[in-house]
Amino acid sequence: MTFLIRWDSVMSFAGTGTQSSGTTVSSFSQYCLFPFPGKSVFHSYTFVRLKISEMIRGAYDGFIATPEKFNDLLDGEDERTSSKLRKGVRLWRKLKYQLVEYNSLPAYMRDNEFILGYYRSEWPLKQIFLSIFSIHNETLNVWTHLMGFFLFLFLTIYTAAKSPMVADFNSVQHLSELIGKADLNSIRLELLKCLPSLPNMHEILKLNDLSTSLHSLDLSSLSGWTVVELLTNCLPEQFSLNGLKGDMNMVSPLMVQPITRWPFYAFLGGAMFCLLASSTCHLLACHSQRLSYIMLRIDYAGISALIATSFYPPVYYTFMCNPFSCYLYLGFITLMGIASMVFSLLPFFQKSEFRKYRATIFFLMGFSGVAPIIHKLILHKHQPEALQTTGYEILMGVLYGLGAVIYVARIPERWMPGKFDIAGHSHQLFHVLVVAGAYTHYVDGLIYLRWRDSQGC
Repeated sequence: MTFLIRWDSVMSFAGTGTQSSGTTVSSFSQYCLFPFPGKSVFHSYTFVRLKISEMIRGAYDGFIATPEKFNDLLDGEDERTSSKLRKGVRLWRKLKYQLVEYNSLPAYMRDNEFILGYYRSEWPLKQIFLSIFSIHNETLNVWTHLMGFFLFLFLTIYTAAKSPMVADFNSVQHLSELIGKADLNSIRLELLKCLPSLPNMHEILKLNDLSTSLHSLDLSSLSGWTVVELLTNCLPEQFSLNGLKGDMNMVSPLMVQPITRWPFYAFLGGAMFCLLASSTCHLLACHSQRLSYIMLRIDYAGISALIATSFYPPVYYTFMCNPFSCYLYLGFITLMGIASMVFSLLPFFQKSEFRKYRATIFFLMGFSGVAPIIHKLILHKHQPEALQTTGYEILMGVLYGLGAVIYVARIPERWMPGKFDIAGHSHQLFHVLVVAGAYTHYVDGLIYLRWRDSQGC
């Protein structure tokens, strides 16, 4: 295993600043490569310093030391005391997990030439997990989407807990007004005139003397169509056909169950998968080329999942009364999401030069949402919720689009390379805008739920 060590640190350990093989120190890279041998090869701090000095005074090849070369230098040396051994080990522990610069990275890790420093390079997994609490150029990339993941996890739990057994309909807000307008006392007096045995009905409810109460009731007048006939003849206005229809129209919405929530939860699941995959990728991709390859593909799959599932709430709730249009749009965006995931598995897709193509594919997926939005405005042009949700969807598109432009253009670090290595570079801004866009879509989804809960088809 090879670790990058700062040149000035090596020089201070070696105690030399002279030329080597006719080449000045300043002509070499700021970093040089050293192997990390086992503890048994270290004898003392002085011994390690001596060996580094020998390598510096040698040819340039000595700076890229292989384990074999280093072990050759150690062969034949006598064992020193355990205290000196521990000093040597502590020396290497100080050196082996240094943050490095862009030019010292392996080729597969070079993505943004305007971020000049603070890179982790091929660290062990233990050190990588611990680095989530340290400062480097991926710290905010990890935390912006990790915090976004926990935000949407909370929103999912909150939404599930607040989901009503019966919808909170708009008509419920005016129910007290409707009851207040009704003259319930006059209705009771009119019913008493129509059904003489009605005053004794309370005895049944109290169950004081069931047999006596039953004999006191005129059951024949309370049976079947006889009751309906009496009420219709006695109270023609209250029991007219038009009146009954109006009452049913007023009451029936109160008996409707809430609309299905699965499209909304699909979006929340897609958002959480995208945010967690992105955060994990930025944390672990510096471990090795193989792990980087895997994590980048999971990251791209998460982006595709977020875009595809973002269509589910607006498409389903807009066209739920038009099954053909609903399933046509849902099927189309689902196939596009799967295709983009498959395309992201191709090795060339993660290369830096394909950055623009990656952004273009994801942009086209999002832009395909224009068709169902226009269709919605035509179909529900007189519906206030249609205009309200369209406004949120435009805002979401602006946030996502702005994030994509910043990501591709590498703004602002391209204007001042090295000034935004820790905070403020394009990928961090892109992450913030993605979380903002996803939250905007969450608010948009709540409007769809209230709309369909109150009106149905």
